[in-house]
Amino acid sequence: MKNVIVASDVYALLVPEQSFLSRSDVRIRTAGSNRQALVLHRAVRADLIIAYLNDELCGEALCREIRDDAETRGVSILLVCREQKSEIERCVGCNANAYVTIPVSVAVLLQEAHRLLNIAPRKTCRVPVKIRLECQTRGKRFTGTIENISIAGLFFRSSAVLPEGATVHCTFSVAGSRQLTVPGEVVRILPDEHETGYGVSFFDISTEAVSAIGRVSGEESEL
Repeated sequence: MKNVIVASDVYALLVPEQSFLSRSDVRIRTAGSNRQALVLHRAVRADLIIAYLNDELCGEALCREIRDDAETRGVSILLVCREQKSEIERCVGCNANAYVTIPVSVAVLLQEAHRLLNIAPRKTCRVPVKIRLECQTRGKRFTGTIENISIAGLFFRSSAVLPEGATVHCTFSVAGSRQLTVPGEVVRILPDEHETGYGVSFFDISTEAVSAIGRVSGEESEL
């Protein structure tokens, strides 16, 4: 069982997604403030805390309280901050494991949470994917490999070079459906010496695509 403590209003964004956080082996507890998150963690020993950088008990203080205590330090901390250089530097400098910026991209948040919890996927999701990047002047085709996919978005690796904010059209086939094309936006880039990782948040996703992706990701029974 994985225990997750998440800021109440952040959890409200996650509820409609029916992601891996809805699984029976993940226990979610919501906290109205960072101080409440700290109290909960001391009581239940969470595996992941999703909290705000700016709160009555700021993110730096929350991390310090947790990391300075041998009994509570074994937890991953994901902070939510504004997309400002000073705030991002604060997140990096306070010993948090990861951060996401406001406005919160649910796809990025779920990808980071999944990575920090290190949960094995319900089903193998390494299906080949062909993605077309549409530029202003011409289209560019390239291939990649999906490592994680949900109805909110996907994470794939490719040798292609894409900028953050790029619009991509993800084309793939799964058992029981015809070839699907889903539009999305590159919202996170994770460089690697072999292939770069890209987090994509879907938009304008069709009902057929939701159903097909649900069968692959294990979300079908919850749709």
